[in-house]
Amino acid sequence: MKKVLAIAPYPYLPYFSGGQKFIAQFYHNLGKETDLTVISTEGNDFSLATSYKTIPLLKRSFSRYYDRSLIKKIAAIVSEGGFDTVIWEHPYYAWLAYRVRKRTGIKTLIHTHNIEYQRFKSTGRWWWPILKWYEKSCLKKADGIFFITPEDKSFAINTWKIEPTRCFDVPFGVEIEKYPENRLQYRNQIAGKHNIPVEEKILLFNGLLNYKPNRDALKVILENINPLLIKKEGFKYKIVICGKGLPDEMNNLKSYADKNIIYAGFVDDITIYFKAADIMLNPVQSGGGVKTKMVEAIAFGATVIATKTGAAGIEKSVCGKKLTIVDDNDWETFVNRIMYTETKEATPAEFYSLYNWDQIIKKLKLSL
Repeated sequence: MKKVLAIAPYPYLPYFSGGQKFIAQFYHNLGKETDLTVISTEGNDFSLATSYKTIPLLKRSFSRYYDRSLIKKIAAIVSEGGFDTVIWEHPYYAWLAYRVRKRTGIKTLIHTHNIEYQRFKSTGRWWWPILKWYEKSCLKKADGIFFITPEDKSFAINTWKIEPTRCFDVPFGVEIEKYPENRLQYRNQIAGKHNIPVEEKILLFNGLLNYKPNRDALKVILENINPLLIKKEGFKYKIVICGKGLPDEMNNLKSYADKNIIYAGFVDDITIYFKAADIMLNPVQSGGGVKTKMVEAIAFGATVIATKTGAAGIEKSVCGKKLTIVDDNDWETFVNRIMYTETKEATPAEFYSLYNWDQIIKKLKLSL
């Protein structure tokens, strides 16, 4: 069994965002198939790490990103532990990764979640050109790179001229293996909890709401999509908003309670809402990488209506009729798709072959 060391530079247990969930589930499933140890920050609840070992080596303060003492400490862990491979989450620690490799010779893999500079460029950060230079340099030096989306992998190969043999697909995965048969049960449960009449469609939006792309998407729902839906006579629906981090000034969306908006806040098990929803709304127009909530929603049987930006990174060919894509900013068409898109068909079996964690890890093990 391969001995793998991974470096996660921020808290991810318990997880609240899609990115944290990606890391947590990736490690959980990788830990079942390898002898995995994860180095991370002290802010994690490591009792939740049930399939691998943990080392709380990194500081919680930002100084952890330029802590040169980590070179010696991590190199010692690598040498003494007899690890075969080290996986670094994101390119931010690349300066450290290559110093550890120089001392130990260990195979060094970078696990990307986005082309990071593109994400920060889309959200208006002035320093994105500096990150672009650093990120490109980091990926060119890696022994291997894990990409979450085919678009990111293609960009690295075609634009940054990184050798294809060093580029691997590791999409965001789901635990579920087939289309759920109990969707009606959960629809009734959520409809009862929020007093939604049986004849009304359940439209869902989910995300970390202090993340600007998600907050902007929520604003679009409240100010563009919902006012158009209200005007559509005969269309009965409720929009359920899930997620923590809603700004205080939005007052839990109480002013929208009489406008078919339900704010459920942070929910312990979002999969119940995915199973209950007829349609998941994804009007995101900035940020990078795959929107993990889309993968989960389709896996649990919801139909997704997304902007082109929101649908970036997902493999459309395996989604069947469970994904409808609309041009960014075309809210009239977005609303029409909400009203007339078919939602009863099952998610294709091909979707689970690509996005189930067992299948992902089986392929990934070949690159370790």
